Amino acid sequence: MPFGQDLVMKSVFMKPELERLILCLGVSRERSCISEEALRAAFSATEEGFLTLVRRTCGLKPLIAAVGSCCLVGVIWKGTLLIANVGDSRAVLGSMGSNNNRSNKIVAEQLTSDHNAALEEVRQELRSLHPDDSHIVVLKHGVWRIKGIIQVSRSIGDAYLKRPEFSLDPSFPRFHLAEELQRPVLSAEPCVYTRVLQTSDKFVIFASDGLWEQMTNQQAVEIVNKHPRPGIARRLVRRAITIAAKKREMNYDDLKKVERGVRRFFHDDITVVVIFIDNELLMVEKATVPELSIKGFSHTVGPSKFSIFLS
Repeated sequence: MPFGQDLVMKSVFMKPELERLILCLGVSRERSCISEEALRAAFSATEEGFLTLVRRTCGLKPLIAAVGSCCLVGVIWKGTLLIANVGDSRAVLGSMGSNNNRSNKIVAEQLTSDHNAALEEVRQELRSLHPDDSHIVVLKHGVWRIKGIIQVSRSIGDAYLKRPEFSLDPSFPRFHLAEELQRPVLSAEPCVYTRVLQTSDKFVIFASDGLWEQMTNQQAVEIVNKHPRPGIARRLVRRAITIAAKKREMNYDDLKKVERGVRRFFHDDITVVVIFIDNELLMVEKATVPELSIKGFSHTVGPSKFSIFLS
């Protein structure tokens, strides 16, 4: 995934396509059909929309072919939680034991799979899909990377690793492939997970890999369970940055002073959303809940643009 200045590029170029995904889900809701198929269709529409943008603009901005993003989507529909993801962002459920063994202990359950070459099963999958490519995964500086470049095996975008027409020439050495692409090495096909919510299910943490590199699933759900709801996502981010700082014998305030472009060498980007599951509201057919929309990079909060689908 791009980072530093490329992260700003990603936010600019990906924003219309992520809005497309939400609109697709909204249309499905209007048709009373939020399903695994609807989620897959939304991801497909988002991917195709972004590749169309790449095709239209790569002549002027070649590096748009190297812009890509993990994508993690969660929908609660009629008491069922549906989650779809590409990349290594993660959804983790916090529940109070199990329905058969109720307890006061919060238990973490990872709902998604990490599509990252660091995992042996992902490397095996890639090798089975590309048996004729001995360099499909390469150990580079102690890190497993696909084609020696990228860690995630699924993403939205990263067109240069999906279609030969978007390959980048040697003037972009970081993204240049020594051999012509014969078939896509990355996929935008999401893994979709469905779970009927139980009364023991309390919340779901949606977070980028920057959080999970610093703490375990169980540590994260315990933090959420022990503290008040307001500001809980910020608390998780602060805790992760504090842990990253200690690894470099720094404190939180010192690390916060490091410029963003340099911070990437201390910890990965961290994005966190916590969704609390109020089971009482789930039982009400036409429950009303506060509506909130947060726009990244601007620190502004306002009414959702997609309220037409939620009324």
